[in-house]
Amino acid sequence: MATPNNFSAATLSFLLVFGLIAAFVPVDASPDRQKTVEFNVKPGGVVHTFSEAVRDYECSFTYASQGGTNEQWLMSVGLSDDDSLFSCSVWRPQGKSYLFFTQFKAELKGTKIKYANAFSQTAAAGQSDMPLKPEEFIVGDSTVTHRDGKFSAQLSKLTAIGQTRHTEL
Repeated sequence: MATPNNFSAATLSFLLVFGLIAAFVPVDASPDRQKTVEFNVKPGGVVHTFSEAVRDYECSFTYASQGGTNEQWLMSVGLSDDDSLFSCSVWRPQGKSYLFFTQFKAELKGTKIKYANAFSQTAAAGQSDMPLKPEEFIVGDSTVTHRDGKFSAQLSKLTAIGQTRHTEL
């Protein structure tokens, strides 16, 4: 099972580089390898799904939330230069969501998750990332999802990196 503590230095390097690129690359840059798109997270308790793809790989974020009004969120998806890693990050740029999430699930299609983490607050306005407790979410082969009865209903960021089935000839 993938956890925040069992991933390689290469994966960490990709995550850091992709995170920096995603933060500074215009929304429409390099659609064949990476993209960052805006979407609204809607309250009301209804299940919603937002998806984005790069080549043969797709990230889907499914959620239900309560309270407040729509919030603007971002999703970044990217493929490493050697096509061996696909990453997906979903986050609220303002740092903390005021919505209460009753459920969430991220699914990476075409990959096997090697690293994943979820956060109740993201680094913004002088604040630092605050990860969820490991017991609040479950990392499977291709999904990251809330754990019933343990999830505190606070989500502001979710990141997953999957190993593609790409093989060298």
